[in-house]
Amino acid sequence: MEVKAAIQQFTSYARFEKKQSAHTLLALENDLGQFESYLVEVYQLKLLEEVSHLYIRSWLVQLMENGIGARSVARKVSSLRAFYKFMLREELLSQNPMTRIQAPKIEKKLPVFLEERVMKELFAADLVQTETLKEIEVIQDDLILLTYYTTGMRLSELIGLKESDVDFFRMQVKVLGKRNKERIIPITRELSEALAAFIAAKRVEGLAANFLFCLRSGEALYPKKIYTMVKARLSEVTTLQKRSPHVLRHTFATHMLNNGADLNAIKELLGHANLSATQVYTHNSIERLKQVYKNKHPRA
Repeated sequence: MEVKAAIQQFTSYARFEKKQSAHTLLALENDLGQFESYLVEVYQLKLLEEVSHLYIRSWLVQLMENGIGARSVARKVSSLRAFYKFMLREELLSQNPMTRIQAPKIEKKLPVFLEERVMKELFAADLVQTETLKEIEVIQDDLILLTYYTTGMRLSELIGLKESDVDFFRMQVKVLGKRNKERIIPITRELSEALAAFIAAKRVEGLAANFLFCLRSGEALYPKKIYTMVKARLSEVTTLQKRSPHVLRHTFATHMLNNGADLNAIKELLGHANLSATQVYTHNSIERLKQVYKNKHPRA
């Protein structure tokens, strides 16, 4: 079987059976497509059974020599592992060349987050109560920031929020996360009341959109628009180099942990598949404790 055809079969499986997210599918298609191109251009290889671990290792070495970071290379290794696992399961191969491949070690970076005082400054002004379309867009930006910090949800989850996902009686919101897993996140009374007023204002202006946050056309917001807005608003209160929407997710988790929240509870709120992904936030808390110790202990 040709490598190109095998990749197409695998990506179809990932799309229609595994129902992977658009982001994951794009990564798989890019990684495996680059690998297939390398095999053809460098070694004139087209058949899947001819690809040994040596060719795979050669590709990874070239990537690193070209300045591709360890995290990106590790992701490509992960894509290849998933691909070859599928090939074995479908009995299109009898041996897995990935058993002799090791991913490069990735230096763990601590999540970037904002201090509590910075968040207080960000939300210092009262949320605008308005019924004009121009001002509705302003309050939408405020609510997006508040929703991020209140719930810790992902960018894709926020974009996909429907008005019907908000339960005002129970003060909670239903989120569709990775691998189409639903989870429930509590919200504050402040956010609940602000969202109710926002939806009412949308109705007055005839903006009867299915999506909670939307464009004037009623269509869902797109990632770049939210990213640009969040970066601009965070630039007003912090000099941190990283000012993406994900920083607010990190901030939510770190502040919850610093204020005594159970790690397993934070895991559920964030929608992490396993606890190891959540444990990275404990490092920030330990650093904070060290600073408190240094400042407060008489002999520190």
